[in-house]
Amino acid sequence: MTGPRYPALIQSLPATVPFVGPETQERALGKPFRARLGANENVFGPSPKAIEAMRNADAELWKYGDPTSFDLRGALAAHLSVAPENVVIGEGIDGLLGYLVRLLVEPGDAVVTSNGAYPTFNYHVSGFGGVLHKVKYAGDHESPAALFAKAAEVDAKIVYLANPDNPMGTWWQGKDIVSAMDTLPDGTLLVVDEAYIEFAPEGTAVDLPVDDPRLIRFRTFSKAYGMAGARVGYGIGAAPLIQAFDKIRNHFGMNRSAQIGALAALNDADWLNHVRAEVAQAKARIAEIARENGLTPLESATNFVAIDCGQDGTFAKMVLAELGKEGVFVRMPFVAPQDRCIRISAGTNDELAILTQALPRALRRARNP
Repeated sequence: MTGPRYPALIQSLPATVPFVGPETQERALGKPFRARLGANENVFGPSPKAIEAMRNADAELWKYGDPTSFDLRGALAAHLSVAPENVVIGEGIDGLLGYLVRLLVEPGDAVVTSNGAYPTFNYHVSGFGGVLHKVKYAGDHESPAALFAKAAEVDAKIVYLANPDNPMGTWWQGKDIVSAMDTLPDGTLLVVDEAYIEFAPEGTAVDLPVDDPRLIRFRTFSKAYGMAGARVGYGIGAAPLIQAFDKIRNHFGMNRSAQIGALAALNDADWLNHVRAEVAQAKARIAEIARENGLTPLESATNFVAIDCGQDGTFAKMVLAELGKEGVFVRMPFVAPQDRCIRISAGTNDELAILTQALPRALRRARNP
């Protein structure tokens, strides 16, 4: 008796996920975290209107979601001043990245990203047999110029750029990215991940005509809208590219209640502004806590703050582990020199009070193992 006959590509891949979830870590620790500050979730939650809409929708969960996401797609198009044909809805940015890679990448195709940038994109590229080419950060910023130069060198199908960046929280003005695109090779698609755009300063978004075939932008309801568990993301791009997603996407992949909740959240601008204010206050407090402990916070256009621990990645990893022992869940960048930092998500006053007490103890133990 034999098992499944896996393709050689699948046999070559490790059975891993890009991130170890806090729940997995809690099971290993044998207790829950006291402060969940590592996943860049929006602890301030979704709009009460979205919660009510999803609660009301639950009685009809016997229905599939609309495979075209017609209402949400139309509302997003109006919100963005584009046509519905320029918008695709998917299961978070992660799901849409997987669809895009499936759509464009064949085994052996070159794809360019930054070394240390969001690893889920790399996971999808590897899963479809693409060849990843990575460039270094410029300081603590991803470098559009270096990315596009590498794309020209390797004839890349896709270039991935997060703006604002995860894990560092840094950002470029959109006009600077547009200017750098003069060197983007013909036939290379630029993917701009704008998951944190609602927290970013004015002018951060790339401002190009939506039918520009060189670009697709991805956004999400997971961050500012507080609906990470609902898995609702969307892409904005030229109509022919958006239409091509229908060839390969999971047409019934969207949760019906999530579609309805996202529509209600989009229409609640007051709650979005409330969340922005809460996040700004929390980030200021995180930066203050860092400075109180002799650490350096990086300026951030997201809902988290990267904290420079002042040494190398080995030390930062020790700090992270010691915070875990204190019941504080945080994460850190994976690649040097950015791995000198830990990354702390905006939290409630109670969670940040826990961090205030835990961080000096964690630092003391890390410095004197």
